[in-house]
Amino acid sequence: MARRTSPENTSPKPPKEPGRFKQMWQVFQMTRRADNRALPYMLLALLLPVLAGVVAALLLSDGNVLALILYIVVGVMLGILLLLIVLGRRAERAAYSQIAGQPGAVGAVMKSGLRRSWRASEMPVAVQGRTQAAIYRAVGRGGVVLIAEGGAAQTKRLVDEERRKVTRILPNVPVTVLHVGPDPDAIPLHKLSSRMNKIKSAINRNEVLAVSNRLQSLGQGGLPIPKGVDPFKVRAGRPR
Repeated sequence: MARRTSPENTSPKPPKEPGRFKQMWQVFQMTRRADNRALPYMLLALLLPVLAGVVAALLLSDGNVLALILYIVVGVMLGILLLLIVLGRRAERAAYSQIAGQPGAVGAVMKSGLRRSWRASEMPVAVQGRTQAAIYRAVGRGGVVLIAEGGAAQTKRLVDEERRKVTRILPNVPVTVLHVGPDPDAIPLHKLSSRMNKIKSAINRNEVLAVSNRLQSLGQGGLPIPKGVDPFKVRAGRPR
């Protein structure tokens, strides 16, 4: 008698997640295609510490085989560490370059590119429906930061209105305005998080939470706009 197959056995298995090394290889391939300088920087990051370890081993080991090996191993480990750091930074830059200029690109930085000390949403607080220029808001040790996505002329009215709302309910909290867009003096998308981290501290951690909760009363304004694009799911194009 044929054995019946249960429905559980016939259900398709979920796709297996790629391993860590495969993920790193995919990130490397995406970065290499989008950034011509990534590979030379990574090779320098790897080879310079290895070379320094070999030189130190020859000069300082004084014939001690164990010391010779340790210097070389330390150089190799340091080289691998620096290579991974360079890969991470170049990959982030390459990924953000693929979505720069798209509506919701700043939301990607708000979602995954900020330190934990920042409280921000990937959804804008104000949107201009015709041009899709948008204003994002973040709260951190530097106070309130308004990030304008789009041209300065397109976002000026939105910035003024949002600044007026914030200063009305939080008159003693500094408000900083940053622009990400096509203007020559605008901040490149991949430098936005580092620029925000350079803002001088003005409030403490407890005040950051209180300010963020107070701003929740303003709600999310404007028209719907796509959530922040995940830059690491964007397929990199070939460099021009």
